[in-house]
Amino acid sequence: QVQLVQSGGGLVQAGGSLSVSCTDSGRTFSTSAMAWFRQAPGKEREFVAGLRWSGSTNVYYADYADTVRGRVTIFRDNAKNTLNLQMRSMTSEDTAVYYCAARYHSNVISAIPRDYDYWGQGTQVTVSS
Repeated sequence: QVQLVQSGGGLVQAGGSLSVSCTDSGRTFSTSAMAWFRQAPGKEREFVAGLRWSGSTNVYYADYADTVRGRVTIFRDNAKNTLNLQMRSMTSEDTAVYYCAARYHSNVISAIPRDYDYWGQGTQVTVSS
């Protein structure tokens, strides 16, 4: 059974840092496109960051939403089968439930939630002012 199990998150003060992680089991997504999305109350789920593997260069490439670019880092630890999101200089606008997602047959990063085949259970991140 394929699963994405999330950990991390929680409460952080404005200006602080926080990380969330996602561990894949059942199959590895090390060469698939993976991403983090978030959904704030009353809002649609939005793309935060994505990661894809390039077999031609053996390098991971990342893409970020403009709202988080420069404050967020997405990376994968293949030794632990985890996808990680590190966030810093956080504001109340970052408060949301964060979800990791993976595509099964594609290595293209998409900002569209329906393009992803697997999802984590969601992790609450709350930034207090």
